[in-house]
Amino acid sequence: MTAPRRLRGVIEVPGDKSISHRAIMFNALAEGSATISHFLAGADCLSTISCMRALGVEIERAGEQVRVHGVGLRGLREPADLLDCGNSGTTLRLLTGLLAGQAGMFAVLSGDTSLRSRPQQRIVAPLRALGAVLDGRQNGDRAPLMVRGAAIRGGRYELPVASAQVKSALLLAALSGSGPLVLNGRTDGRDHTERMFSAMGLDIGNQAGTITFTPPESRSPQPLSLRVPGDPSSAAFWWVAAAIHPDAELTTTGVCMNPSRSGALEVLRAMGANITIEHERNEGGEPVADISVRSSNLRGTTIGGALIPRLIDEIPVLAVAAACAHGDTLVRDAAELRAKETDRVETVANGLDALGATVEPTGDGMGLTGGASLRGTTLDSHHDHRLAMTWAVAGLVASGETRIEGAEAVDVSYPGFWETLNRIAES
Repeated sequence: MTAPRRLRGVIEVPGDKSISHRAIMFNALAEGSATISHFLAGADCLSTISCMRALGVEIERAGEQVRVHGVGLRGLREPADLLDCGNSGTTLRLLTGLLAGQAGMFAVLSGDTSLRSRPQQRIVAPLRALGAVLDGRQNGDRAPLMVRGAAIRGGRYELPVASAQVKSALLLAALSGSGPLVLNGRTDGRDHTERMFSAMGLDIGNQAGTITFTPPESRSPQPLSLRVPGDPSSAAFWWVAAAIHPDAELTTTGVCMNPSRSGALEVLRAMGANITIEHERNEGGEPVADISVRSSNLRGTTIGGALIPRLIDEIPVLAVAAACAHGDTLVRDAAELRAKETDRVETVANGLDALGATVEPTGDGMGLTGGASLRGTTLDSHHDHRLAMTWAVAGLVASGETRIEGAEAVDVSYPGFWETLNRIAES
């Protein structure tokens, strides 16, 4: 690919990945049927559908519309074979929590080579503390993970990291628990699980950062039909592309504006991006809006602290914005990046270096010197969907030709990415 003369267009980004996973999984536990529209039909979310079908849930899908026929809180059947989570960490971690509380259940969860290399103690240790019976390679730190459904007890657990996957795994286990679960500590990760639980009639509250969830005893959740809002993690690629390109105006419509997901917009605004937010509304219990970004004169900033859980998936493409900005940018408190599909600290730093940017990786982030004139080169996605799209954004402003190896990795979260890019790029 080569840099286009200008970028123009209105883009409907795919349905939010986090919400799509949860809408399938949670409705499978409801009594009744639900219709999910604008579902993200990417590889990760399709892994969730496949696993839930293997657990006895009838699911019909026609493109971006899915019909889930719930089996109730205690209606899942034991799988006859290994549950293949593909490349999806969300599927593996949330489903481990869900099955941990299904008394009498035996299941083994695994995935591809990348997923089997990722650490799982972050969910295994807290689930064991609640009474879950789990095992796996390296004492449960690597998949395949073995789950024997057990009696989950209530109590209090302090979350050491702000992880929506850890928080959600615990809440799903507690659905069949013997008493209330109280979570405090780092509860500031994405709150899609809490919102969806509440919308499905479950007793959950958050007061001053303390989450209290009371299991529904014999009652199952109510089915929840919804339209999945646009994924802000996918929209962020277009926001950065428009901000760094010298002649650009892009609008992303119907994007989720959940405060726990809006960190990338806040950072871009702090960097001086030309952003307009319009038509704010509510869909499926989530705030959404249309967001337009135009060519901008960006400046460096610091990205860290409480912002990190709200933009962890967007840091790679924000690093491209930082490389093109004036001044220095520091990314800190983001050690979680090293436990993603790849070690995104190292892979992002290496890629930006090859593009001609000045970047210094650290233990929990990176320092970037802005003002780089990026030059086209050959870049490796490492089979990481967000890296593939990050390098595509960089290629929109790089001189010469940019080649991306493993470009098909985008299908994990954004199957139509390349078609959209071709549509908005004007030569």
